[in-house]
Amino acid sequence: MYSYSFNYMDPDVLKEVANIGTGNAATSLSKMIGATIRMTVPEVNMQDFNQLAYAINGPENIVIAVLVYITGDISGMVMYVMEEESACTLVDLMMHKKVADLQSFDEMDVSLITEVGNILCSSYLSALSTLLNLKIRPSVPSPSIDMAAAVLSVPAIEFGKIGDKVLFIKSNFGAEQKVPGYFILVPEVIE
Repeated sequence: MYSYSFNYMDPDVLKEVANIGTGNAATSLSKMIGATIRMTVPEVNMQDFNQLAYAINGPENIVIAVLVYITGDISGMVMYVMEEESACTLVDLMMHKKVADLQSFDEMDVSLITEVGNILCSSYLSALSTLLNLKIRPSVPSPSIDMAAAVLSVPAIEFGKIGDKVLFIKSNFGAEQKVPGYFILVPEVIE
């Protein structure tokens, strides 16, 4: 076995994971909807766990999140989080349907966001796996709609005692309208 800590990972490696993951996600989403999707990576860093909800515009901010557990050479979880306005914009862009808020989402809307979150999580995990030569197996994605603090309590409870930092990537996708979202990787320390 070997030891690996994301807390001290080279920032250039983190940016490369984000760039490759974003490119793969844009390609996958473009195929899914049959139109060109552009994605940008404006922010990649190691975020303090206790400040994570604030990085997503506050603990009481209503969000939809897609949680995926990972196993293999590294274990932990990844989460893709979208704020309410972004999720509503995405449903409008992809399904040509106006939705006022997350409480108005139907099963198809939640399914769409879950699939987009799954594609994005898988793309970032694939990039991480390739760059670091790690075997990573994702679980079935699980969606959740709640305040940011509540959604982030799952990784906080399970992995907060292991470390105090997570890989945090803020990305935007879309053509005319930018749709921001947040990718969060909460790894267990490998011993």
